[in-house]
Amino acid sequence: MGDTDVDFAGRRGVPLSVDWCTPPKYVSAIVDMLGEIHLDPCSNSHSIVPAKIRYSLPFIDGLKQSWDYPTIFCNPPYGADRRMGTTIKHWVQKCSDASKDHGSEVLALIPVATNTRHWKDSIFGHAQGVCFLYDTRLKFLIEGSTENKGAPMACCIVYWGKHIQKFYCIFEKFGAVVALT
Repeated sequence: MGDTDVDFAGRRGVPLSVDWCTPPKYVSAIVDMLGEIHLDPCSNSHSIVPAKIRYSLPFIDGLKQSWDYPTIFCNPPYGADRRMGTTIKHWVQKCSDASKDHGSEVLALIPVATNTRHWKDSIFGHAQGVCFLYDTRLKFLIEGSTENKGAPMACCIVYWGKHIQKFYCIFEKFGAVVALT
């Protein structure tokens, strides 16, 4: 099966792809929240996120680029990149750092894994809110299509920024919104 043996969650017969794109309904909400999206550090050729600056994996490593932008949306790779030696914790840390260091308003679509080090180090005590999405198997766009089995884990949208009430109002229809600070 070549490059279609196993996906990031260990499922067989699913293309190995980092192109798990944000579904349209969430892209609309993200645009409502941020207005203009200045940076998408984890973009790809199938992404529908209308960011001004797009770092496209695997061609441009967004972790090595500047995140000094007013608004950022990040849908990072969920698995480990053995070649680069990175995991989702590096992306979540960069989200937190962009907010702290540059005053960026940041949204990230990530797995719910509250027991992990990246949640403890970069979300709790750092992010202002989280929306635990009602979609039990989020249908990411894979190569432009939602015709797939969906994510094997619960997902959420984490918010670093100063407009927690706006975040609540926009995302409450998608899940349970919790203020973290």
